[in-house]
Amino acid sequence: MHKVTSEELFQRALNVAPGGVHSPVRSFKGLDRAPVFFKKAEGAYLTSVEDKKYIDFCQSFGPLILGHLDPEVKEEVHRMVDTAWTFGATEIYSLELAEWITSTLPFMEKLRFVSSGTEAVMSALRVARAATGRNKILKFEGCYHGHVDNLLVKAGSGLAGAAASSSAGIPAEVAAQTVVTPLDDEQKLQEVFHNFGKDIAAVIIEPLPANYGLLVQRQEFLKKVAELCEKNGSLLIFDEVISGFRVGLQGMVEKTGIRPDLVTYGKIIGGGFPVGCYGGKKELMNMVAPSGDVYQAGTLSANPIGMRAGLTTLKKMQRLDGWNVLEKRTQKFTDTIRAGFAKKGLPLEVSHSASLFWIHGPSKTPIRTIEQIPGNQGATFKGLFLKSLEKGVYLAPNAYEVGFVSMAHTDEILEQAAQAIIDAAE
Repeated sequence: MHKVTSEELFQRALNVAPGGVHSPVRSFKGLDRAPVFFKKAEGAYLTSVEDKKYIDFCQSFGPLILGHLDPEVKEEVHRMVDTAWTFGATEIYSLELAEWITSTLPFMEKLRFVSSGTEAVMSALRVARAATGRNKILKFEGCYHGHVDNLLVKAGSGLAGAAASSSAGIPAEVAAQTVVTPLDDEQKLQEVFHNFGKDIAAVIIEPLPANYGLLVQRQEFLKKVAELCEKNGSLLIFDEVISGFRVGLQGMVEKTGIRPDLVTYGKIIGGGFPVGCYGGKKELMNMVAPSGDVYQAGTLSANPIGMRAGLTTLKKMQRLDGWNVLEKRTQKFTDTIRAGFAKKGLPLEVSHSASLFWIHGPSKTPIRTIEQIPGNQGATFKGLFLKSLEKGVYLAPNAYEVGFVSMAHTDEILEQAAQAIIDAAE
């Protein structure tokens, strides 16, 4: 009996979906092979349709901090599936998660659940514009905030801060409402505020940029961003869709000591289901309908299955002191890889923060901006990815995506994965 292969499935997928995928980051574009099609996931592992097991460091791009099919989360999900799938009405499950978040994070005075990180960002920007009466948004080159029209922009030429669309289908007048400046550059930041300060409704930043490599920012730079926002009457939005509940219980707000006006979350708060939220100061959130005039709605917002999965995940992480456990495991894992690269004289380095890591070419200084990323990153990653795949390690299939360690990655699994990555690099 013929067993279907990933190549065959990909050819079928090309007939029904753009590029054969439902999100571009899942494609193997530029890797000269079809993407692996998976049929099962459990713990730290994925199983392909060819029945090969892989140690998974993608973990659905971050949400699965406990690993795939965590038994406690699975039990709650099954219970909820047998209770209700969706209500379209008020219910107790979102209330419980909202109360847990607002009682645990003092800067989240009120929040609104949505279905994705992109939706959370879009809604937070709308609130910022309504609150300030201004139109422009300032973002940073190298930060990603979902596929919102006016944030799919890159730095343009001419006046400092000018932006150009980075996607087809976005009108120039929409892109013009966004101002772009480099990360890690206080002088350029001050110049942008000098040029546009009175028009900037909000500054949005990933306080730990992790969508274009892992670009760990200096505390001084982040404090300067907050200072200029306050001085110019612009709101500060922390996009913690990736870093929220990944780097610690209170995320980058706790790590930096900076209290933003609004914060966006996703990924981990859904425990593997499509959940996002935005929130912050209650006077801002009270502007959202039906309390205020900022309209935002969603039929499946606060889906009860995601609410239960998210709350169970967060409570388990808190009970196990999971963030400290993961930080220690990831430190040991990346130290092992780093030492292996050095011992074999390989021109590779690995950066990490909390339970995130990123393998890249050598750099004399910490990589904080996209300009500092080694120029051969794509070619270097291609070989490393394909050889790692052969050895049973699945990394995100893009040179600029980070890896995620979960609670399911035991020391033994990480030791095995580290050796496989070192051998693949060689």
